[in-house]
Amino acid sequence: MDRLRLAPLTLGDAEAFQAITDDANVIDNIIFLAAPFTLDDARVLIAGDPGHVFYGAWHRETGDLIGVVGTHPVDDNEIEIGYWMATRFAGQGYASEAAAGVIALLRAQYPVRTIFAECRPANHASWRVLEKLGFRPTGADGHRSGRKKLVLS
Repeated sequence: MDRLRLAPLTLGDAEAFQAITDDANVIDNIIFLAAPFTLDDARVLIAGDPGHVFYGAWHRETGDLIGVVGTHPVDDNEIEIGYWMATRFAGQGYASEAAAGVIALLRAQYPVRTIFAECRPANHASWRVLEKLGFRPTGADGHRSGRKKLVLS
């Protein structure tokens, strides 16, 4: 976590959140995001379901929000993780760094829950990030169309 600082997003972060999320490269991969992704959409996600936490990945040198890692408890046994990075920061290892940081937080908070992710097999970059973090495909379909479920081993 040398390059990033993680913190739950607050309503004060809505503009930065909207700015990195209202991008076709992001919206096309995250099924629940509206297109266009407005400031109101950002506020709704941040203030939404108390079980859902969106962690901002803030660049330590610039202070910019460069990505988001979301968590969602499914039940008492499983918690889902998902992430996206601002397009200009893709391919630089930030997604792995941010997700690893949030996974460490989840392991401390929910030591017995299974952590999983859903990913389209055609999203090679995200699939590689998940495998690098220790996720393994289960062979099962995800809850979202076209996604496969991967579980952190």
